[in-house]
Amino acid sequence: MSTTAFGDFLRFYRSRIPLTQEELAERTGLSTRAISDMERGRTLSPQFRTVQLLLTGLGLRDEEAAEFTALARASRVVAVRERPATPFAVASCSLPPVLVELTGRDGEKELLDGFAADAASSSRLRIAVVHGAPGSGKTALAVDAGHRLGPRFTDGCVFLDLRGTDHEPLTPDRAAHRLLRSFGVDERQIPSDPDDRLSLYRSQLRDRTVLLVLDNAANEAQVRPLLSSSPGTLVLLTSRRTLAGLDVRHRLALELLPLNHSLDLLRTVTGSGRLDAEPEAALRVAELCGGMPLALLIAGNRLTSRPQWTVGHLAGQLEDEGRRLSVLRAGDLEVRTAFEISYHQLSPAAAALFRRLALVPGPDVSTSLASVLTPDAPEALDELADASLLGISDVPGRYTRHDLLHVFATERLGLDEDPAAVDEARTRLRHWLLDVATRAALFFDHDEPAERLGPVHDRESSDRWLERELENWRAALRDALEAGEHDRVLAVAQAMHWYSDMHGVGDLWREVFSAGAHAARRSGDAKATAAQLNYLSWALYALCGRPHEALAVHEQAAAVPIDDTLTEAWTHYYGSAIRRRVGEPEKAVALGRRSVDLFEQAGYGIGENLALSLLGLMLHNAGHLTEAVEVQQRSVDQHRKAGGDDELLSMLLIRLATTLAAADQVPAALDLLDEAETLFRKHSNTAGTARVQHNRGLVLMDAGRFPEARAQLRAALGEARLSDHRVEILARLADIADDPAQARALRVRALAECDRYDTPAVRATAAKLVAALS
Repeated sequence: MSTTAFGDFLRFYRSRIPLTQEELAERTGLSTRAISDMERGRTLSPQFRTVQLLLTGLGLRDEEAAEFTALARASRVVAVRERPATPFAVASCSLPPVLVELTGRDGEKELLDGFAADAASSSRLRIAVVHGAPGSGKTALAVDAGHRLGPRFTDGCVFLDLRGTDHEPLTPDRAAHRLLRSFGVDERQIPSDPDDRLSLYRSQLRDRTVLLVLDNAANEAQVRPLLSSSPGTLVLLTSRRTLAGLDVRHRLALELLPLNHSLDLLRTVTGSGRLDAEPEAALRVAELCGGMPLALLIAGNRLTSRPQWTVGHLAGQLEDEGRRLSVLRAGDLEVRTAFEISYHQLSPAAAALFRRLALVPGPDVSTSLASVLTPDAPEALDELADASLLGISDVPGRYTRHDLLHVFATERLGLDEDPAAVDEARTRLRHWLLDVATRAALFFDHDEPAERLGPVHDRESSDRWLERELENWRAALRDALEAGEHDRVLAVAQAMHWYSDMHGVGDLWREVFSAGAHAARRSGDAKATAAQLNYLSWALYALCGRPHEALAVHEQAAAVPIDDTLTEAWTHYYGSAIRRRVGEPEKAVALGRRSVDLFEQAGYGIGENLALSLLGLMLHNAGHLTEAVEVQQRSVDQHRKAGGDDELLSMLLIRLATTLAAADQVPAALDLLDEAETLFRKHSNTAGTARVQHNRGLVLMDAGRFPEARAQLRAALGEARLSDHRVEILARLADIADDPAQARALRVRALAECDRYDTPAVRATAAKLVAALS
């Protein structure tokens, strides 16, 4: 009697109801895998209890139940008679050896463990695709999985390199031939006809439960004929391509290694001694390899094969971007070759875009930016992403790029493109970035209308664009300055005035407004020169904590010979804030009063309201609280009456609230801060929200409400933007800390922050911190 007769009848009775294997498993309490193995004859001796559960689940009675039980009994007898002396196993020796311990892939290994467990409980073939950039370690991960997980499968593990990156990858029928040999099929029994060979392969796979590792797949067409129904089997595919055309249950995009794991891999290859002796150089080597396992392996091999070299020497070689890929070569391992294979498989349009993306300085690129470089950008980007030469960002519509691939793209740009065409593309990209940056910034301007074009059409889209493209438009500004494009540089710097008030950091605005001032001077525009120097002085005192440098720049602005009341008003406005920062409160008040008068003369309401609010701050600082409240309330009232901007109103409310709290009007102050926070959150302004939380924390602390104050100050710390605010927040948190150890840690952090700023207030705080720590 055939040992599969019991399985045939089990399948017949299940199909008659009908039930899926999963549904029968649920009825009986057996596993889906157990039912699948019995139907295929893989379980040759079902237990008596298993048969009874199946009788109940299938609803068999009388003669059918007796026949089914007899078949089970007979299959156990045949199984004993026909069981081979040693269990069948496929040629697991086809797995390559593990030469270097897999490092930094614990999360990926855990995922593969889960894929294998899913396959074991499934009545269907399970497929998992591991894809990633050249050199990301796909094969190493798959080989490790084969050695670790192969024993979980009844018939072991089979490994086959499909040679997808070769000039002639394995055809499906040739792959089937090799797999049949791995299954133990005699060469004489393998058909010569390709279709017959594939049919035999599929029938052989159907009767086995294996971990089938198909490494280095070229495309879906190569793999699809090799997939056959085989319950319990897991097919693990690796490819540089995403193989998006396959219906796959599990996908794993293999990312590059973070820096700590990059160091671990280097240490695995070279040993700990050399790296620990030069930790900074080792860190730099890991950084320059960009987290790519192949590059790290090569770097480690170069060190071990050259014991005379220091780690610093290798780091120095890698620093030279023009030689980096040449240095990353050891024997037959070469990063450049790995990249070239994928590059030469691209369509002409995708290859052209890949090269031209070397002109983009930032680490990621948008579809709209890529479209400036080639008209076929959307399709080319998809192809590059499918080939793992670009990564897909968490932000929809953006693509990420590996540092070493950027170096390779730069090489190909020089080799494959006409220099004149490269210069034209570079100029076109620079102009587009600066033009869009100018339009985007104008959406925050209170005076100039913004143009709704391209990727920016309102404040929200403009804010996103300016933040995401920051590295790109900032680099474009530098290039334009070097190219002498003064009109474009000045247009960007002028447009950024109001945007900078709530966004960005000090170094950014010091650079932008320095460039603006230089461009204005070269253009011979005195009014613009004074305005840009004013903005630069603001960046220096407010964001960079350099009030004395700010004062020197302010004096340059005041010395520019112009006849413009509005520009003069702004000069006095910024001068007032600077004088306060350098410890001259009465001068600050005098300049503040003059700025109010000048804005009023110019008929510029926004400036007048801001100047009134700032004057109130100066009066508060000088101890004139009653007048401070009066002028700040006037600024708020006038701004509300004019229907002014929400975010400007919020700033006015914060200043008034601070002065009210100092005048013992705490409830009124807290109400104004609540209103300001509501307005900031309405516009998703995190920096403004943090400023509210900072000031609310100070008010609550002075009112003795320490737990509430602590919560507000902690919330503000991460987004604190003005130069000395982080120092103040940390010092105040230390004053109300829960225990002495926490207070000490906060004071140490605050003291470290003090080194970044040079203001009298920060120096005084530093002295107090040192005294408290002594």
